[in-house]
Amino acid sequence: MIIAVDGPTASGKGTIARALAAHFGLPHLDTGLLYRAVGRQCALNGGDPDDPQDALAACTFPDSMLDDPELRSEATGGLASRVSIHPDVRKALYERQRSFATQPGGAILDGRDIGTVIAPEADAKLFVTASVEARAERRHSEMLDQDRNVSIEEIAADLAARDKRDRSRKDSPLAIAEDALVIETSNLRREEAIAAAIAAVDALLAGRS
Repeated sequence: MIIAVDGPTASGKGTIARALAAHFGLPHLDTGLLYRAVGRQCALNGGDPDDPQDALAACTFPDSMLDDPELRSEATGGLASRVSIHPDVRKALYERQRSFATQPGGAILDGRDIGTVIAPEADAKLFVTASVEARAERRHSEMLDQDRNVSIEEIAADLAARDKRDRSRKDSPLAIAEDALVIETSNLRREEAIAAAIAAVDALLAGRS
């Protein structure tokens, strides 16, 4: 069984995907970490994330990079959004994601193009979204917990810029798969969003049986 969870930054898709993985007993891959690793490696290389060749060269990042806490930073998130627009970068990471998705027993992947590109045959597809304002508030709260002083206005502007890049790129843009169920989390607590996702997947699987 393959479950695809897509959505914009800070929509809650990662939290939902991890909860679904625990509920259904499936391995989970946060595909955004792969792009964050490329962005981080590009910066370490002294490269330009907007340059296709520099970004592609960073795709050779070591597996240990995925454990780097810096991948979760806002700065690295911005780099990830910039390197992800390059078709060659997406091609380089495609097989890695595809292999995870098609492993025996199935898997859960969250990202921006799982249901449309990586695993269009997924048994269940969710698109998790929320307003920029709600997402900025969540991210701001996370930053405060990490003692990082970033204004909510800066975060909102960054999220809006990422959304624009993700939706407008020519290769594998952020889009809702035709057969995906949309979950709007702006006004949902964490537990409510998870419950809604589990119920949605159960309904989708029941409809396919």
